[in-house]
Amino acid sequence: MDTVFDRDTAVTRVDDGRFSATVATGWRAGVGPHGGYVAAMLMKALIETVDDAERAPRSLTIHYASSPKPGPVQIAVTVEREGRSLSTLSARMTQDGMLFALALAAFSVPWRAPDVGEIPMPDVAPPDEERQSTPKLFKGAPEFTRRLVMQPRVGAIPFTGSGAPMKIGGWIGLPEERAVDAPLLALFCDAWFPPSFIGLSEPAVSPTVDLTIHFRRPIAQAGCDPAALCLGIFQTRLLHEGFFEEDGVMWAPDGTVLAQSRQLGIVIPTDKPALTPALQGGDRETAR
Repeated sequence: MDTVFDRDTAVTRVDDGRFSATVATGWRAGVGPHGGYVAAMLMKALIETVDDAERAPRSLTIHYASSPKPGPVQIAVTVEREGRSLSTLSARMTQDGMLFALALAAFSVPWRAPDVGEIPMPDVAPPDEERQSTPKLFKGAPEFTRRLVMQPRVGAIPFTGSGAPMKIGGWIGLPEERAVDAPLLALFCDAWFPPSFIGLSEPAVSPTVDLTIHFRRPIAQAGCDPAALCLGIFQTRLLHEGFFEEDGVMWAPDGTVLAQSRQLGIVIPTDKPALTPALQGGDRETAR
């Protein structure tokens, strides 16, 4: 895979359990690199350590201690336990000896159990015919959004105190056609602006404290192009003392649930201009 994403998230094994990588420019979000971008790098190091196609990623939790600068970083992966069916690993990303991200992950073979329940995909307009972001996606959008295709379908204008439910999302993918896998889903699960912004009246930034992703099914099991855009919807219900939760679901176009996510973030007021999302295209669904 020769995409900008793959080149910028590449990891190189140095020795047993240690990898080197480079935080590339172009993925900035706020004061440092985008959290989903960092998650993708960690996911690649974890997958290479497990090195077993039968043991698929099931869970990834990352605590973000700080933001690394563009340049070399080190990733140390430890296999905490490897059982007959389940592998538990930890990973640490450091730069110049300072910890920036701490991760725990679970990989497992499939277990025999019936499939019960479903999470229906919202009824929104399909992806645009052109594989490109909605024109003028956001005024003042973070730098990393230029590396993605983002087509909004759900959400109210942020920082207007409109009283609308704090819900956001739409179709997302890479400009290049590339099969969706766990590292890419890790990126997608943190890409949309926080739905908590819809409940605010003043501009803010939002660093992530922790992010958990549950990988539910590979896109290869869905009845669609493995490089198709995915639909992600994210919702916040409570903002208290500056902290908010965000729950998300990623679907393949055929309605297959690919991943679920949950994160804890912080709202920090700023005097920067507010984001103004483009409300264009199709039967855009308003947050409800």
